[in-house]
Amino acid sequence: MEIRIATAPVSWGVIMKDTPNVPPWKQVLTQIAEAGYNGTELGPYGFLPQDKALLQTTLGELGLTLLSAYVQINLVDIGAKQDEYDETMRTTKLLSELGCEWVVLSDALFFNKNRFQRAGRIRSEDGLTNEQWETFSKNANDYGKLALEEYGLRTVYHPHVGAWVEAGAEVDRLMNETDDKYVNLCLDTAHCMYGGDDPIDLAKRWRSRLTYLHLKECDKAVLDTVRANEWDYFKGVEMNVFPELGKGSVNFPALLDVLRDLDFDGWAIVEQDILPDSGINALESAKRNRAYLESIGMG
Repeated sequence: MEIRIATAPVSWGVIMKDTPNVPPWKQVLTQIAEAGYNGTELGPYGFLPQDKALLQTTLGELGLTLLSAYVQINLVDIGAKQDEYDETMRTTKLLSELGCEWVVLSDALFFNKNRFQRAGRIRSEDGLTNEQWETFSKNANDYGKLALEEYGLRTVYHPHVGAWVEAGAEVDRLMNETDDKYVNLCLDTAHCMYGGDDPIDLAKRWRSRLTYLHLKECDKAVLDTVRANEWDYFKGVEMNVFPELGKGSVNFPALLDVLRDLDFDGWAIVEQDILPDSGINALESAKRNRAYLESIGMG
């Protein structure tokens, strides 16, 4: 088993491509290396420079591997968000040109008002119809096949709160309806818990498809409050439902035991959602997250 630890620009407050008051890209990469990480994800399209030679030189000087990017496609109706689809395809091409191995796929976030409002409280009646599931799974497979055969990228699906695949039963159905040659699983520990599943159980259920990790904390007490008040996802973030690693409810030592059992060999990306102007020192937070993983013997 070898778990290599990376992080991403989101841990420096770079949440969306138009998020204001984010730090300069070179500062983010420098601090990722300084905090003890070996790699990074791309972050929102356009945050890191499009000049491939400049980016590759900078990454090389800092000893960082560029791994992947989180991309979105409206998998129920691809044409419904054409601009998002086009950006995903530009990102896919860029990842390939930069020599990456992975691409992290998700459905369009917060597109459906009911799913957005019921994040963390999804019922069976809030889900896709059988016909929609057929389209969704086919589109996920088609993208994974394209990413692999045309761009040399391995696709992992990232279940995300506020999208169409959030609850455990939805993750199970997607895995059952997709081809493991083209689509596998990115386990995000926090989104899994927020969606009502258990990260340890999900890792065990889909151990044969678990090829990529997002390590993110979730505070169950805060989550219970969010659910009781029927607050939406963004209110949960504001309430610090995603604290630093080791300060919430995810059983990371137990997850490590599962990873050892399946001889996991791959990347784990630490994510710490930091809102710009929150007053949090991103570098020190990243160091604490890295130190926590070292304390439990991960990476």
